Amino acid sequence: MSTIDTRSTKDHHGADGGALEQGGAPVTPAEPASASPTRPRRSFWRTLALAGPAFVVGAWQFGPGNLASAVQAGSAFGYALIWVIVVSTILMIFFTDMSVRLGMRSPVSLIQSIKDELGKPVGVIAGIGVFCITLMFSVGNAVGSGLGLSMLLGGSPVLWTVACTITVFAILLFRNVYRVVERVLISIVALMAIGFIVSAIIAQPEWAQAAAGLWPAMPAGSEILVVALVGTNFSINAAFYTSYGIKERGHTRADYRDITLVDTIPGIVAPGIMTALVIVVAAAVLGRSGEEATTMNQLAAIFEPMAGPVGSALFALGLSGAAFSSMIANATAGGTMLSDALGRGPSAASRTARIVSAVILLWGVAITLAFQSSPVGLIITAQALTVLVAPLLGALLLIMSNRRFMGELRNRWWHNLFAVIGFVAIVATSVRLISSLLG
Repeated sequence: MSTIDTRSTKDHHGADGGALEQGGAPVTPAEPASASPTRPRRSFWRTLALAGPAFVVGAWQFGPGNLASAVQAGSAFGYALIWVIVVSTILMIFFTDMSVRLGMRSPVSLIQSIKDELGKPVGVIAGIGVFCITLMFSVGNAVGSGLGLSMLLGGSPVLWTVACTITVFAILLFRNVYRVVERVLISIVALMAIGFIVSAIIAQPEWAQAAAGLWPAMPAGSEILVVALVGTNFSINAAFYTSYGIKERGHTRADYRDITLVDTIPGIVAPGIMTALVIVVAAAVLGRSGEEATTMNQLAAIFEPMAGPVGSALFALGLSGAAFSSMIANATAGGTMLSDALGRGPSAASRTARIVSAVILLWGVAITLAFQSSPVGLIITAQALTVLVAPLLGALLLIMSNRRFMGELRNRWWHNLFAVIGFVAIVATSVRLISSLLG
């Protein structure tokens, strides 16, 4: 098994990406004699226990903006945009995998490694960029958490938003913040998955037409919605954060194959499947009537024709669960990575990370209070704007995954092929969004 040096000084990375000996001569990091280190023998349950980092990413990815944009996609365009979810999920797996390998191989955190390899300003800009994205996501999370619980339990959406925000902040005060967050989010994702599967069964969609939606098509007027779907399902900022989860869990190269099978793939595929199911149900119910959901009550009514109050309750549970889980992951990730960018430590438990997390949560509440008239439009716009920062983060993941310090975990040609396709998709959606806003 290879040993990863954990000292976080600049002497470990030369300008060309190789490690430096004490004499200063660049060398390639020592690699194991075999093609890969010996995998430890684990029982099924111990292997399953490796799951976590990618599910945190999935919970962050599947927020209320994802849910709202998926419902609008199904209600306005039927099954035609399911292909966007499939393509986004595949690309998301590759970028998450790059982040996983960076977390295993880099001797320091991802942003610190970027500073060492590409210069301090680049690392600082990356951290600030992720922080700006988390501010955008916090709006949808705040709106969705309050509305979901209000529809389910009654009362003021604003009061529920405040209550959820306080609860999340209390969770972030735990000593071992990351592990607590991880366990909470895995449980919520599992419950949401069950709920959306049941919802799809209730809606009785046309599965043959849904399968036809796997073929790429761009209906007239769907451009901004496609950008929003890409921004929520191909979430580069979430993929970027995966390396921090890998570091927190102490995973190494020997764990790579097992983590890919029990965490990376299922953790990213799960929110993709849930999003596709939401589109299917929306197309089956609202699509038949020709209605389009522009308010949260209309979103909740998506299930009512098929299941009465039970359908609305299922939606409210899904919305509040998606919002609450994404709120936790969003604040944790934003706080951690900005703290790292400012040189204050790459841990969610650091003082700076907690302060930044609190700022993210408060921002979501403040914007929610200021713009209450069109919550669904606010969520969609906020989610779409996240793709403006994504090209930088995607480029950094691609560049860092090809550096010499990655050793045997360096990108292969097929990794780079899908990464370039993903990067082009990110740039294209960003350009499309800018042109739409200017037009």
